[in-house]
Amino acid sequence: MVRTVTEFRSGPYWEARYRQGGTSGAGSYGRLAQFKANVINAFVADNRITSVMDLGCGDGNLLSMLDLPAYVGVDVSAAALARCAARFPQYRFVPLEMIDAAPSAELAMSIDVIFHLVEDPVFVAYMAALFGHATRFAVFYSSNFAAVPPDAHVRHRRFTDYIEKTYPAWRLLCHLPNRYPYERAEPSTTSFADFFIYGCSGEACVIRLPAA
Repeated sequence: MVRTVTEFRSGPYWEARYRQGGTSGAGSYGRLAQFKANVINAFVADNRITSVMDLGCGDGNLLSMLDLPAYVGVDVSAAALARCAARFPQYRFVPLEMIDAAPSAELAMSIDVIFHLVEDPVFVAYMAALFGHATRFAVFYSSNFAAVPPDAHVRHRRFTDYIEKTYPAWRLLCHLPNRYPYERAEPSTTSFADFFIYGCSGEACVIRLPAA
């Protein structure tokens, strides 16, 4: 039976999860987190990024592995933001509902978030916030196929088609496949997510494959 998504609310789910001491998931730890950190750190350094907005900062474990300039973390969960603010006083953290008051950033990134935006209006509002705050680049780490798996907090989307249609000023600069593609036998150390890097206004970029 195909699961419907009409009954699920992503905001309360993540607030309850973090408030109960939960984490952002296996993808924010171990070799998957290191892979993501290597790509992001190289991209920020090589393209001389001076400001970063992270829409969906979660528990902050990935952030602990990043070497970033000015940084604003955004999340739907107040519990996650409180946890991050206590751990990273050098950075700024903003609730999603107050994002309009946050400054724009040269790079806006969405790491392991798109496939958790189960509700269509939440997805549309999230994409508007991300592209509304990015001035040079937008980096996504996500699945990119349509499917509704059994897990209530997961819904896969072909989001690149949506960007092409809704934000035509942004073009896909690079699709970087995952170093550890999903394997059913190893769900905690592999992933269905890849990197998708967008630029606007003819922006060029340097993209290095991370070392093994």
